[in-house]
Amino acid sequence: MKHMMMVDLHTHTSASDGQYSPVQVVCKAKKAGITCLAITDHDTISGLQEAQGAGKEYGITVVRGIELGAKENRHLHIVGLGFCDNAIELQTLCNKLRQSRDERKYRIVDFLREKGIDVSLDEVTELAGGEVIARPHFAQVMLRHGYVSSIREAFDRYLDTDEYQKIERYKAPAAECIEVIHQGGGKAILAHPYQLGMTDDALEQQIAQLKDVGLDGIECYYPQHTPEMTRRYLEFAQKYDLYVSGGSDFHGEAVHPENLLKPIQLDVSWLLDPVAGMP
Repeated sequence: MKHMMMVDLHTHTSASDGQYSPVQVVCKAKKAGITCLAITDHDTISGLQEAQGAGKEYGITVVRGIELGAKENRHLHIVGLGFCDNAIELQTLCNKLRQSRDERKYRIVDFLREKGIDVSLDEVTELAGGEVIARPHFAQVMLRHGYVSSIREAFDRYLDTDEYQKIERYKAPAAECIEVIHQGGGKAILAHPYQLGMTDDALEQQIAQLKDVGLDGIECYYPQHTPEMTRRYLEFAQKYDLYVSGGSDFHGEAVHPENLLKPIQLDVSWLLDPVAGMP
């Protein structure tokens, strides 16, 4: 039986690199007409309890989520959805990833200094606020001091280049990301497949490989997906018996102004109804 809702299953809060607190994101989702919201912060689940409390207040179903970057490709991200609140293995991985991020922040400062950009780590830390210090925090400080004209420029010129990748943090292999999500009772979703920049054949091969190690679904609906991309991803989902997911990747206007909260009508029985969602 289908369970249709107006959803956004990919959003970020200030617990990682988003602009708004978990409560503020839930409030904004309510105003946007979203009835089922997933908070999927990078490498942390620290904002979920606050978000779920706000969900009860605003009458929104808030799904526990996370976004994990995989080792194999810097654009290969796995979103975990619907895991339990005592997902020990997932929390252990988050702790390892946080430690790696803490070590990386010093390397980013040195890397930018070599490029003639003097960024104060204290300022970045203050801006971040939460336990995760991420590239968008550095980008915002760079923008604040006029080193770049936009967040996008900070990434294109400095923070998402081949040279930058040499100082990148630890990431778990995709199979491990999927495994720890499953150990917590969650579903593992391939996020924004277009970002992989693969041909159709290469992407299908990647999806088949991920399916073999337990991938549950594909984020078919995403702001930068063209209608043709969406159609193709839906075909892959059907062919490989994968759930269909979708989300905005909302971070806030100051971080990613092109990705705004937007409800998508989607069948989420696989996520909210354990019986209907059985593969």
